[in-house]
Amino acid sequence: MRLSAFRSIGGALVLAGLVAQSSAVAATVDLVVVSVDKARVARIPDKTQTLVIGQPGIADVTMLKNSGMGVITGKSFGETNLIALDGQGNLLGEWTIRVGGENADLLVQNGVNRESYICAPHCLPTIDLADAKTVAADRAAAVTAHSNFSGGK
Repeated sequence: MRLSAFRSIGGALVLAGLVAQSSAVAATVDLVVVSVDKARVARIPDKTQTLVIGQPGIADVTMLKNSGMGVITGKSFGETNLIALDGQGNLLGEWTIRVGGENADLLVQNGVNRESYICAPHCLPTIDLADAKTVAADRAAAVTAHSNFSGGK
């Protein structure tokens, strides 16, 4: 297997440490940072047939035909992963996709109820598995409504 990893396109795509390799797939998972409602163009590993996004509510990825490129779009604040597979299902690469701010998260604890925010520079709600069920449900509904409004899948 050969791993040709995502590369920066015109300095716009922040992909720390993803470098083309001619040996076996690296065991490390690298970070890609994308903003909500923004798209980033990235090089797709050679021989990629399938891209899998862990949580499509957080980010979307689209392969551009016959170009070796893809587009990563931030849909809501949070973190997910992206996996590239060849035609036989072999792993070509894996990346963590972080959508949102660069600053530290804010956690609001109200008794047993927890709410999570990403602050960059303004605090905006995000969904975390440890959040209160009603908070997470309300925010998931807001993400769905936003995605439907903006023409998302």
